[in-house]
Amino acid sequence: MDKSSSHIRLILAGLHLVLGALLLSGLISKAYSFLIIFFGVLYIIRNKNENNEAIHWSAYLVGAEVLFRMSAGMIFYELPKYAVLVFLFTGLMVEKRQHHISISYLIYILLLLIGIAFVDIPFTESIRKAIAFNLSGPILLGVSAIYFYRRKLALSTLMDMLFYMVLPIISTLTLLYLRSPSVSEISFGGDASFEASGGYGPNQVATVLGLGVFIVGTHLFLKRRIFALFSVDILLFTYLIYRGLLTFSRGGMVTGLLAISLFTYYFIISKENKIINLAKYSGLVALFGVALFMYTSNATGGMLENRYANKNAAGNAKSDFTTGRATLFASEMSAFMENPFFGVGVGGGKFYRIEELEIRAASHNEMGRLIGEHGLVGIVALLILLVVPIRHMFKQPYLARAFLGSFLIFWFLTINHSAMRIAFPGFIYGLSVAVIVFKDNEEEDD
Repeated sequence: MDKSSSHIRLILAGLHLVLGALLLSGLISKAYSFLIIFFGVLYIIRNKNENNEAIHWSAYLVGAEVLFRMSAGMIFYELPKYAVLVFLFTGLMVEKRQHHISISYLIYILLLLIGIAFVDIPFTESIRKAIAFNLSGPILLGVSAIYFYRRKLALSTLMDMLFYMVLPIISTLTLLYLRSPSVSEISFGGDASFEASGGYGPNQVATVLGLGVFIVGTHLFLKRRIFALFSVDILLFTYLIYRGLLTFSRGGMVTGLLAISLFTYYFIISKENKIINLAKYSGLVALFGVALFMYTSNATGGMLENRYANKNAAGNAKSDFTTGRATLFASEMSAFMENPFFGVGVGGGKFYRIEELEIRAASHNEMGRLIGEHGLVGIVALLILLVVPIRHMFKQPYLARAFLGSFLIFWFLTINHSAMRIAFPGFIYGLSVAVIVFKDNEEEDD
């Protein structure tokens, strides 16, 4: 990385530290989110996506989605999903390069649309909202997969994309610091903490912080910088983990841990001195992680350890490790057994639970939702989503697998604890079917 690029990165990262404070104003947040979408589409069209503008603007908005939701910056709730979909679709339409169109993912999208014909929700409910809420994420995933399928991305392009994605996550850290009480003032218990999450949903906050941990971690492994100085990047890496642990939401942090663990594994075996690197990298990661976990647990009066051990504030084991998700998943399997071929229709799972279990909750598990609401059609769609990237990944070199496998883990685990409430899992899935190029002189083309 040359000095000018390093300076630009430092300036952008510094500006995003300040941006987190400015977005305490909902009006500024709304204006900023609108400008991101407006200029994103404008730059993609003007440059005909020659420099991967669609990828970079999409990555930025994916990283910023929770930030905008926390700061009341959404014109409407699902805006980021639609905006990322527009970015990627526009990029496909205006770019001059030829692109492989995956029949598998076209079939996947068509399978999703079948479920619309079987929508069966109460007359008083909005069919449009039910379809949009449940299909916006899966459709975005399909478009993302079509966009990235066998698309060659230079490693430098991929790292730039991850850098743009982490910038708004840095702003999220500032917002969390300003909106959350000090740790000593928070009453931690056996559940996720809204107070430590800036008053917003801990699940989504932990998800993006776990993503931030992974992005900064990959930069450290590949000796690239966010803030130009190694010591500052280590501090950022540490604080991301610390804030993520304080949310007491396990899904996002466990997902980030598993993703960076897989990355570490493939990174090590891609090197020549595997044994030495195994001892060095895995030992450092394990020591650092355990020390930070123990420090955070001590700061929360031992409640963090109880949380991850599935105990309540009194130290007694809870009966349900999944905090109700298993019950929701069981209801979706029950809906499938009653309607095995086409399920209960898009959006029908929520109302099925209300009628059968008197539980008013949307699905937290996208796999269960697909099976319950789409039946056997949903199972076929899931098989496509699993088989295609796994076959693709094992045809790539080890360092490419480090990224592709991590992206797939992020998608799979996120949709199993948080469904597809945010754009992130749909976008990150698409990256798992890209082709990462490690030779600088090779074109980023299909």
